[in-house]
Amino acid sequence: MEGIEKKYKKEYYSGKRKAAVARAIIKSGNGKITFNKKDYKTLQMFDKLKLEEPVRIAEQILGKVDFNIEVEVHGGGGKGQIDAARLSIAKAIVGFTKSEELKQAYVDYDRNLLVADVRRKEPNKPGDSKARAKRQTSYR
Repeated sequence: MEGIEKKYKKEYYSGKRKAAVARAIIKSGNGKITFNKKDYKTLQMFDKLKLEEPVRIAEQILGKVDFNIEVEVHGGGGKGQIDAARLSIAKAIVGFTKSEELKQAYVDYDRNLLVADVRRKEPNKPGDSKARAKRQTSYR
């Protein structure tokens, strides 16, 4: 009975970056990754490489990857969505494999693979156009 439960085991993990929120579903499989119901290989080159980073590190540490990951992202801009997806993928792999060695490898490579970047846009000040820009004056 345990083999059946492990075979169909499915876990959810999330990641955030600015206004983008990503939810990753990881389950046993053959290493397929989808981003918003499309294969991640259809993305632009740098976006594709960013999503591959956690998987490549996992391959080096664990050997073979035997799980499928589906990522759905809502909100934010394009690059924020990629960063949110990258965070959720890395958290999902660490949670699924429960490997401390992999967790340490992610932290050594880039801490933002496991820890969300909490920076947000500074709010505009009253009467000004931007957060830091001051109103221009003319003395004529």
